[in-house]
Amino acid sequence: MFRSYLKIAIRNLIKNKVYSLINICGLAIGLTCFILISMYILDELSYDRFYPNAERIYRINSEIRFGDADLNMALSSDPMGAALKKDYPQVEQYTRLYTSEGAKQIKKGMTFVREDNICYADSTFFDVFRIPVIDGDLKTALNDPNSIAISEKSAIKYFKTTEAAGKTLEIGTDQKALYKVTAVYKDIPENAHFKLDFILPMSNLKYGFGNFLSHNFYTYIVLKEGVDYKVFNRKFDDIIAKYVLPQVTQFIKINTMDDFKKAGNKLEYSLIPLTDIHLRSDKADELRANGDIRYVYIFSIVAVFILLIACINFINLTTARSANRAKEVGIKKTLGSQRSSLVLQFIVESMFTSCLAFIIALFLVILLLPYFNDITTKSFTASSLFNSQYLPYLLIMPLIVGVIAGYYPAFFLSSFHPIKAIKGKLTGGYSKNNMRDILVTFQFVTSLILICGTIVIYQQLNYIHTKNLGFAKDQVLIVNSTSALKNNTNAFKNEISKIAGIKNASNAGYIPVEASARNGHVFSKEAVMDAKNGLLMQFWQIDYDYIPTFGMEIKKGRNFSRSFGAADSNRVIINESTAAILGYKDPIGKKIYSSSGTLGSSEVTAYEIVGVVKNFHYESLRHTVEPLCMILGNSNWELAFKIESKNVPSIINQIEDKWKKISPEIPFGYKFLDESFDQMYRSEQRVGKIALTFAVLTMFIACMGLFGLVTYISEQRTKEIGIRKVLGASIFNIVKLLSHDLLRLVLLSILIAFPLAYFFMHKWLQNFAYGVGISWWTFVCTGIGALLIAFSTVSYRGIRAALANPVKSLRSE
Repeated sequence: MFRSYLKIAIRNLIKNKVYSLINICGLAIGLTCFILISMYILDELSYDRFYPNAERIYRINSEIRFGDADLNMALSSDPMGAALKKDYPQVEQYTRLYTSEGAKQIKKGMTFVREDNICYADSTFFDVFRIPVIDGDLKTALNDPNSIAISEKSAIKYFKTTEAAGKTLEIGTDQKALYKVTAVYKDIPENAHFKLDFILPMSNLKYGFGNFLSHNFYTYIVLKEGVDYKVFNRKFDDIIAKYVLPQVTQFIKINTMDDFKKAGNKLEYSLIPLTDIHLRSDKADELRANGDIRYVYIFSIVAVFILLIACINFINLTTARSANRAKEVGIKKTLGSQRSSLVLQFIVESMFTSCLAFIIALFLVILLLPYFNDITTKSFTASSLFNSQYLPYLLIMPLIVGVIAGYYPAFFLSSFHPIKAIKGKLTGGYSKNNMRDILVTFQFVTSLILICGTIVIYQQLNYIHTKNLGFAKDQVLIVNSTSALKNNTNAFKNEISKIAGIKNASNAGYIPVEASARNGHVFSKEAVMDAKNGLLMQFWQIDYDYIPTFGMEIKKGRNFSRSFGAADSNRVIINESTAAILGYKDPIGKKIYSSSGTLGSSEVTAYEIVGVVKNFHYESLRHTVEPLCMILGNSNWELAFKIESKNVPSIINQIEDKWKKISPEIPFGYKFLDESFDQMYRSEQRVGKIALTFAVLTMFIACMGLFGLVTYISEQRTKEIGIRKVLGASIFNIVKLLSHDLLRLVLLSILIAFPLAYFFMHKWLQNFAYGVGISWWTFVCTGIGALLIAFSTVSYRGIRAALANPVKSLRSE
């Protein structure tokens, strides 16, 4: 039976080459898009799930508001984990990561290599994150202060073998230290929210431990089986009252946390599941750039819709050509075939077509993987398709698609009355069909929403790149790891300043892009801080040349000046946001106060405000500009140079030559500020590219369906067109006749799609504190473009039908 069904399917494919090609190509493109998006979605959803106890691991997040300034952090204080484990038996284990020291230089041969994926961790790290060991003992790997655990990749890089336990690494340039490798662990997979290649023991970190008010640690806890983390979150109120409040009262004049909250402030902690961090956390201090669950939802819908659009083409063409299969159905029913067997036959034909399309789709996926990896920043390979994660879905996909595409046509075709079918009294192939109209409309609604969304995304990206950010990001060169130059840092900066083409030079440990150094600090308007006069803000150390190097504008007062000498050491420059919160009509000459930050100390320092800098966006445009205060200091672990646009390679070469003369063993590294700026919006750029690609493909698939329908209509109405031409109908009249109903559906799609597109993109733009408005011309241009594309598709086939010789179509009458 199935053999005969396959023979009939093959004969029909060969007999109707044009429609078969449209069906197979449409399904192949739809399947290709679906497979690629599914790979992306499954990878996003798999983050951090490879740990055996992943479902019980949680990170502590902090939310602080003080003086109209907010800090939402992935960080918490260093004693928080230990306090939770001591007070609550629900906590099985905890561990902390400290990354604030940033990259380190590790000696390899005669030179040093900059390593970024390095951190300090508690000895319990491998109890929480159960990573397979290759060499050594993970249980005791971080017990010794001068021990170090390294990844498999790092062991091969530095020792050319994974059997590196017992060997030593020299780390640091100004304060060199030897560390004994105590364990080599398997490389942490790419689908993890952190990548660590070197783990140093927390006992080696020089830090003022015990301060509940200083938030610099990533703290993870493991809850025991059956503990609801949402219920456990309530325990933090007790922790705050027991441990945090006594330390808060040393700096702020309050009696209870209620006093603190009544003044509009906030101090809250909460747990986030490890498996939610990648997609549901958007803190500025994440260990790696995270994804976004909303994009997973969006792309899931897009993947399904693209596949449905391809299936709709199959349904529309099959039902439109129903008259061609009517006699076959009538004869089979007359000879005793049951409707169920006819339904099965047509579904088998559909599944056969789907399998052919699926084979083509696999080749297209393999061909497009490099491009797809580029726009998604993933690293999929052809072998990824056939691993255990994707293979089950691949095996059943063509069967499911075949059933979806063939279900309605199978029941539609098998429903014909045998007598009417044999006598040819069925309605013509493209008679009025409400289901087909709905499906065509659905195709174009989906395509138009994607196109409008793509335009808005690119408008927002253009807005980001053209908005006045309050600083000049172009032609600013950042030289990394300059603290490795030790006492020669200033000499190096002065030498570079003499190079032709260097306009300004500055210490730039703090730069106005995400993932740079940050330093939150609490100030007050009066010497005695209380819940109402306090202000939380960024506290940056800059030098005399920082503001001119980055092209910032002083709105009031002045910049720091060498002519004032030591007098400027206790003076500060604030931004406009700080000035607005302080509320002074003229803040110049006014003072702000800050404690030393040392527990048990009552020392308060007064800082005089000498300047107000125009607000500049030191975080992404997703956030408003928060309060900022700058003081003279030596943040010289990076240097910034404002350079001329001419001869940039030559200038970089000269800087590198100077570097090698001072520190030949340390590799020279640099980046441009505008490149770091672009990285902040990598997710939006990625979404824009993906949306553009699939918007074009959905429109192409929909137009393929239109082309197939108008081709079939013209074939069904060949004699009618011939008679109309003989009676004097023009080419325009013929094209209008063939395209009227289809273009009406496209126009209806426009009316439905645009309100939906506006709603969705308005919601998306709310992610940005500074967003572009949705322009009316976005919809006008999209609508006109869609109509032109649809009309071109329809009229091409219509004109060919209109130009045909009427004698050929009428000679058999």
